[in-house]
Amino acid sequence: MHPIEQLRFVARATGADAGLLVQEAASALTVFRSDPAALVVACKRLLARQPAVGPLWWLTTRLVLASDVSQSAREAIAELDGDPTSRELAHLIPDGASIAIAGWPSQTVEALVRRGDVSVLVLDVEGQGSAVARRLERGGVEAEAVEGGRIAGVVAESSLVIVEAAAAGEAACLVDPGAAGLAATARSLSTPVWLVAGVGRRIAEPYWHALVEQVVDLELPSWLQNQEVLSYGLVDRVLTPSGPTSTEAWTPTDLACASELLGRPV
Repeated sequence: MHPIEQLRFVARATGADAGLLVQEAASALTVFRSDPAALVVACKRLLARQPAVGPLWWLTTRLVLASDVSQSAREAIAELDGDPTSRELAHLIPDGASIAIAGWPSQTVEALVRRGDVSVLVLDVEGQGSAVARRLERGGVEAEAVEGGRIAGVVAESSLVIVEAAAAGEAACLVDPGAAGLAATARSLSTPVWLVAGVGRRIAEPYWHALVEQVVDLELPSWLQNQEVLSYGLVDRVLTPSGPTSTEAWTPTDLACASELLGRPV
């Protein structure tokens, strides 16, 4: 596929795995390796179409700040391919756990399939629950999709709630619809909540504010938003590429920010 067509694919994609989108974008954006101004424009346009994908902010920052764009793109793809977050999550899930999830958290699903010895209730809030349950069952995991109105029952039957960040700032993160409700219900029932945040999910705070401004439509009621903002106050543990940590201790030191990526694209 021609690089420009790859960028169009990434810009138009809906519901695609973040890792796939970033790898496609990394490959395509190298076409602008000799034109820094055009690279910035392409990155800003991509972010305007896919603002909720945290790893795209991470990738475009790396490329815009890189002295060698092609090398930086290869390193980003390798880092995504080698992301240990799912493996770490699979290792840490207690034996025989009953787990509640919402949406289609790709890294979490990968970890659950690795384990196989758990049972999963998938809160179905946008019609994806049955597909996620089938994917888990193909991987040997006992899974069932449950209608979204049964959220309290889902949590009551679970020993662990796992939510996954699409992007994360200092005090909150962006999650699939239903995930924030799961976490809030879990807190009221004293069920632990783990947050999965793989490579590229934690982004610089100026990016986080720009992302929320684009993703959260203040003219729409909360129940019609495409994604939800989850406060870390509802999270007990964070699974990162560096291993498990608390939300208080989760303070990455490599949150680069390229100011030229902020503002409206031209």
